Amino acid sequence: MMRNTLILIAAGGSALLLAGAFIFQFFGYLPCAMCLWQRWPHAAAIVIGLVALALPGRALPLLGALATATTAGIGVFHTGVEKGWWPGPASCTGGGGGALSGDLLSTDGPRLIMCDQVSWELFSLSMASWNALFSAALIIVWIAAARVRT
Repeated sequence: MMRNTLILIAAGGSALLLAGAFIFQFFGYLPCAMCLWQRWPHAAAIVIGLVALALPGRALPLLGALATATTAGIGVFHTGVEKGWWPGPASCTGGGGGALSGDLLSTDGPRLIMCDQVSWELFSLSMASWNALFSAALIIVWIAAARVRT
């Protein structure tokens, strides 16, 4: 395959995963903090892909692979937090400490979504797990784009 086709597939895959996250959010599946963390590397991969379409070389596709590997890694970490394999950030898991203050019955302010709670899954895989799997596939596409001689 041609380099630009592979880049379009890889960056387009990140765009589709990011769009999917926003669609789930539109339908009421609000993101936790780690869900939001997984979005940023996809956004970076999209930008990298657009630049890589205009500039030759291997560096940008490798940078795209790194961005996609970052979101895959966060997805694996998030999956482990959801499954209870390891603790997550105290700020967004059930084990978070800290003193409570203010009106506890108030409904004002943003709703806190816990990172260790699975809000949706398919075939026993959460959104974080699916992100990790699809992102791992995209890493391979980015690397293939980097290997194409220009």
